[in-house]
Amino acid sequence: MLNAEHKRNEGRLMNGAEILLECLVREGVDCFFGYPGGVTLPFYDAVYDHQIRHVLVRHEENAVFAAQGYSRATGKTGVCCATSGPGATNLVTGLVDAMMDSIPLVAITGQVHSKLIGSDAFQEADTFGITRPATKHNFMVRNVHELPQIIHEAFYIASTGRPGPVLVDIPKDVFQDRAHYVPVDAIHLPGYKVFLDGHAGQIRRAAQLMLEAERPLIYAGGGIIHSGASAELTELAELLDAPAVCTLMGLGGLSSSHPNFISMPGMHGSYAANLALTESDLLIALGVRFDDRVTGKLQAFARHARVIHVDIDPAEIAKNRVPDIPIVGDVKRVLQKMNRVVEELKPDMPAKTASARQDWWSKVRGWMDERPFDRSRAENEIKPQHLMDEIDRLSGGQAIVTSDVGQHQMWAAQLIRFNEPRLWINSGGLGSMGFGVPSAVGAQMARPDKLVFAICGDGGFQMAIPELSTIAANNLPIKIIIMNNGVLGMVRQWQTLFYNNRLSSVALEAFPDAEKLAGAYGFTGRTIDKPWELTEALITAINHPGPYLLNVKVSPMENVYPMVPAGGAINEMVFAPAEEPALV
Repeated sequence: MLNAEHKRNEGRLMNGAEILLECLVREGVDCFFGYPGGVTLPFYDAVYDHQIRHVLVRHEENAVFAAQGYSRATGKTGVCCATSGPGATNLVTGLVDAMMDSIPLVAITGQVHSKLIGSDAFQEADTFGITRPATKHNFMVRNVHELPQIIHEAFYIASTGRPGPVLVDIPKDVFQDRAHYVPVDAIHLPGYKVFLDGHAGQIRRAAQLMLEAERPLIYAGGGIIHSGASAELTELAELLDAPAVCTLMGLGGLSSSHPNFISMPGMHGSYAANLALTESDLLIALGVRFDDRVTGKLQAFARHARVIHVDIDPAEIAKNRVPDIPIVGDVKRVLQKMNRVVEELKPDMPAKTASARQDWWSKVRGWMDERPFDRSRAENEIKPQHLMDEIDRLSGGQAIVTSDVGQHQMWAAQLIRFNEPRLWINSGGLGSMGFGVPSAVGAQMARPDKLVFAICGDGGFQMAIPELSTIAANNLPIKIIIMNNGVLGMVRQWQTLFYNNRLSSVALEAFPDAEKLAGAYGFTGRTIDKPWELTEALITAINHPGPYLLNVKVSPMENVYPMVPAGGAINEMVFAPAEEPALV
């Protein structure tokens, strides 16, 4: 809701920096993450006494990760800002990360004065060209008069259809030039089409197929989270009484405590989830892209199944698996219609099918009982599984958990419950180390009411240490939990299993004293290495009113299982080193 001051700004003479801030307010932006520099000084001067909160990060890459954490925790479009040259190029990893995980972001970068572009001016880089393949779309603003239209188009593109990052590059003179602010009332992009509702005939065919299938399986991904379709997914699972798996990006889309939820599938997915995918006769794929980490060997993936594929991005349909019934549309809107058709047709479901469904559930539950995730503990050392189990028990499926990338990420996804959407925040597609701490900054800024854990490996954490300063400066009560095994764990696991245990460049010999490191930034830290210390240490961290750094030394040679070897089919899981084939 715009206040009277913003109404008065209509028609007022303003400089480009002021116009940009006015546009951000009208897009509902309440905070953004950035790092100032020479060409963005006019913008930061306008920020000085503006209502929008700016969070100063300590590295531009972390501005994108923090904006992602904000977006992933709320569903709103995250915003970040960097200066020209190295400031802009430092955003690239985060932009690609957001692109792969379909996160709506608007990145604002400064550019050298328009008259200097192309002259190799100080801190000049071709940000527009560099970020073209890293974004859903990008803009170069040529004059102050086109700035409002471009900013609102950027937000529209970022948040509609398949979400993604959009970059707006603004020369210094555009920030400084003045124009009468004219609000933008409409967005008209003739070449940009978004398909939302799905084809009614295809939806009915899909519903009929669901009620005929004897071994249906719901395969739900990040699209459920992005579209806000958790309630609709839950309704479908209950209408069909079908087992459901949620991908790494879809965890929380169906509550982990729901009786129809099996687990995560894929390379480190559960025995039950992977066998259910393999044996299913109907795969109901909702907001997924048939990622290689889920499918394994594509030719062997769900060979017995017909496929219904619902996705908002037509480019994803038939990209990896050709569906029997493709439906392009927003998964929430499609499911709303689909559930009504299923409800209408359900009374006519054959008795034979209902009986076969009971047998299917018996088989799936048998697999769940036969090979659950490893939750083992040890007497004299803290196992990583024990750490994740305790975080799960104490958080009760209600905390926001961000993670870095590696073994700890997989154990967290396996063992921590997420009973709502937007609680699990991780770098899925790109797998960016150093993601956990800055994304927790964004998530905690967005949700100050929530308990936020940043679960990090000792490798990824050391890529993000500067953001301890951001956490301290803003007194964010983030609980940073380091699963410290002294190595780059996932790389070590692969070297152990596939490279004859030739551990090359994975040992992290030096790690800072957690108490001293946290103390240097003005908050509390602690290191533990005994299993009997774990519960008390976690409770202390949770109850501490401010940020807390807990360094947990865990078993150094533990491997994440199950594991599907690279190139293997997902039913070819192994559970111990002796079962591993040699890498060809």
